[in-house]
Amino acid sequence: MKRLYIFLLMLIVAGAVNAERVKVRLFSNNRVELIYVSFDLGLYDLLANDTMMLESMLGEGMSVEIKPTVSGTVSVSVNGYDYGSYRNVVLRATDTACIMCLNPKGIKQRTYEGNLVVSAFDKSNLKVINDVDFETYLAGVVQSEIYGKQSDIFRIQAIISRTWALRNMKKHKADGYNFCDYVHCQAYQNRCVRPDIMLGTMQSSGETIVDAEGNLIDTPFHSNSGGETANSEDVWRSARPYLRSVQDTFSYRMRQSEWTKVIPRDKWLGYFSKTHKLNIQDTNVRNTLLTFAQPHRQAKIMGVQLTRVRTDFGLKSTFFTVTTDPKNGDVVLNGHGYGHGVGLSQEGTIRMVGLGISYDSIIRHYYSGAQIHHDDNVSEQYVQNFVTEISKIIEEDNANPGRKKSKKDDWLGKLFRVRDRMDREEEFDPEKQEMESDWKIEW
Repeated sequence: MKRLYIFLLMLIVAGAVNAERVKVRLFSNNRVELIYVSFDLGLYDLLANDTMMLESMLGEGMSVEIKPTVSGTVSVSVNGYDYGSYRNVVLRATDTACIMCLNPKGIKQRTYEGNLVVSAFDKSNLKVINDVDFETYLAGVVQSEIYGKQSDIFRIQAIISRTWALRNMKKHKADGYNFCDYVHCQAYQNRCVRPDIMLGTMQSSGETIVDAEGNLIDTPFHSNSGGETANSEDVWRSARPYLRSVQDTFSYRMRQSEWTKVIPRDKWLGYFSKTHKLNIQDTNVRNTLLTFAQPHRQAKIMGVQLTRVRTDFGLKSTFFTVTTDPKNGDVVLNGHGYGHGVGLSQEGTIRMVGLGISYDSIIRHYYSGAQIHHDDNVSEQYVQNFVTEISKIIEEDNANPGRKKSKKDDWLGKLFRVRDRMDREEEFDPEKQEMESDWKIEW
């Protein structure tokens, strides 16, 4: 029986939750007054009001312009030909290996897979939604959220991002989509263009993080813990047994390990006086504010939540000590880490992977008592076949640095020629897999 349960790129997700496709609002932190869409690979159909076919087989060399109207609809044109105004416009991919290029006015270009649905927020702002396979979305998240080279780095990020997404699938239900593309949900700034990132994401297929009862956990992460993670209740006032403060020496000596901020003394003291009503004329209060130290993470300074201080002063973290510059009396904050500090430290993870620590041990280090759940519905053989093919692409690229590729040679296209071959066969045949002439795929 052919494996028809394969989804867009990653083939299978955690089957127990049936997360096949998701809707992600793109450019969610911007106003989109106008967007041009062109096509890098594959063909698209142009529809209006969800089902009305305007034009078919749009591809390379064609451009679609979409903009809002004063009546709350969107107008659409193709290569200068005006098709009129509609409630929404849909660009629907006709195959799995399709890539579109989005160029909103005044915003950096991005590329995505899947479908695009565009409607109007108001007369000068578009709502742009990517209707895409869940695992393809995850690969884009991993690329947007973490840096590194080893595949286990990306595997770990994929597992925690998958777990978070499955727990928060209805976060923007009232808005008509699942997630936004900003840090309010998870960053999703482009399609995944790196085979090494896709390799790690593929290796994580079907893996999520659960508690002792088998329930999906919250999986917050941050850039760098500064040497010690935070208890969840010290940041969000909600205690989780798996989000406990742990020592994290792996986060030392990384990009975001240390930071410094200088604040005028009067501004620092005045803030606690005016905003939090502390009596800075009291010697003990003043001295504490000017000599505050955290041998271990604390939640408050003189009863004031450090999360509030971080927000009001734009600090990288709440993990800092306070000293005074002897020359001018300025307050100097010597800080550690970057982010809220709860859960997984990404730079700590990068260091641990580099030291050869296993991906599951790293996850258990940051999420106390948690376990990795492997979905039994995921075919290990099928996943391994794709891991093998991605590894071959990486090896080929490494052996030919700087080689210019055509769009047809894009690794996504290569993978889907492999997938199409596998779809037509009862069993995977690695020897036939190597014979491109035997695939009979037209491009």
